[in-house]
Amino acid sequence: MTPGKVAGWAHGEEFVEEAGLFSDDQVLARARERGSELGATPVLPGAGALLRVLAAAVNARAAVEIGTGSGVGSLYLLSGMHPDGVLTTIDPEVENQRAAREAFVEAKIRSPRVRTIAGQPRDVIGRLTDHAYDLVSFPAHAPHALELLEHARRLLRPGGVLVIPHALYHDRVADPAARDATTQAVRALLRAVSESEDLISVLTGSGDGVLAAVLRPMA
Repeated sequence: MTPGKVAGWAHGEEFVEEAGLFSDDQVLARARERGSELGATPVLPGAGALLRVLAAAVNARAAVEIGTGSGVGSLYLLSGMHPDGVLTTIDPEVENQRAAREAFVEAKIRSPRVRTIAGQPRDVIGRLTDHAYDLVSFPAHAPHALELLEHARRLLRPGGVLVIPHALYHDRVADPAARDATTQAVRALLRAVSESEDLISVLTGSGDGVLAAVLRPMA
């Protein structure tokens, strides 16, 4: 990045106001700390704010999140969803979901609003109902991301939103010299979304990059 771009990115992250999202302003900070301890990288504030805005934009009543981590992304989504909206969040690591549930309790999220499922995402997501969700989110570097993309298109209602954080993958995606398997897989995912005729997409630099797309309404 050039100095100007670095300054702009930093300003964008600092612009986000996290205070007041929950009754305890330290809820997100503690969730981030637990995520770092577990090795579950949480979304940065800019990416989290975008998750919240997109959830609010579609007034999401039903959303699916793959990769619960310590619940940071979940908290942002829940804060933007309809007050009675239900988030289904999937993670293969039981410890991650235990940490996330701690965050939900601290944030005073009513238990009916969150459905936590422990299991391999591509196994669990295959059991969810077609066209029943307003928003689906999964990280760009998730295993089997292209398969998850196909499931997301199946799960979303027309006009629903797909949100993929970590889409720049530590700035490696834009670096031609980065040829590792994960970076290549992220590039393939971004290409698949951008080339999809049924998705209207945009890639932003918020956080570690967020790829967002809207499933075109049926003609």
